[in-house]
Amino acid sequence: MKAIGIFDSGYGGLTIFEKIRQTLPDYDYIYLGDNARAPYGPRSFEVVYQFTREAVKHLFDEGCPLVVLACNTASAKALRTIQQRNLPHWDDPSRRVLGVIRPTVEVVDSLSRTKHIGVLGTSGTIASRSYALELAKLFPSLTVVGEACPMWVPLVENNEFDSPGADYFVKQHIDRLLAKDEQIDTIILGCTHYPLLIDKIRRYLPAGITLLPQGEYVAASLKDYLTRHPEMDARLSRGADCRFQTTESAERFLSTASFFLKQTIDVVEQVALPG
Repeated sequence: MKAIGIFDSGYGGLTIFEKIRQTLPDYDYIYLGDNARAPYGPRSFEVVYQFTREAVKHLFDEGCPLVVLACNTASAKALRTIQQRNLPHWDDPSRRVLGVIRPTVEVVDSLSRTKHIGVLGTSGTIASRSYALELAKLFPSLTVVGEACPMWVPLVENNEFDSPGADYFVKQHIDRLLAKDEQIDTIILGCTHYPLLIDKIRRYLPAGITLLPQGEYVAASLKDYLTRHPEMDARLSRGADCRFQTTESAERFLSTASFFLKQTIDVVEQVALPG
């Protein structure tokens, strides 16, 4: 099986995977969550790079010629280094690793009227300024402001995303973001966990602000990538199969992943990543 590999530090990447599978249902997939070492957000660049490199190598060893980092922190802190430092020297340099930041950034300018953009993300993603830097490359006239939301991922992963306590933290960070720039009219959800909070986020957003979850844009970008790279598309197997892997407890992954995907997962493999 020459599957598309989908990697995340935890469960949030399942929101990206769900949209990719809806857009490209015929392909085979392997989803890997490094749940034993999550969250990646507070970790240093070097540690995130090391963990992500190990995950990519594992998915390559599983036969995946293409890996999508369905994780903003990994995309921000590790993608470019892996592409430049590792891929050319591994045994098959024709394999590819893609991220989630660039596909999201590419659509922002067309959605914004004021050209003032907000980014909600983990501490690591906001500190990396990855969105601001990518937006500056493509659309230098945009003004970009970020707000780190360190409590949002724990709320989601502990199944508290629909609780009254979540309202406090959602409103707090939206208010802080908009206080930094009152002209913001487009907000990027710069973490794959945040779609599970989207109803609460919308509740506290003023009218007229566009909210930009990533999944549909990443999926559309991947479809376009495969159209533009038929040599990669031809390498991928099509059996509509999906394998799930985790570095932590398979039982815990089964129960938690089910509410991310809104469907029951029957089998998950527990794996160890190479050091």
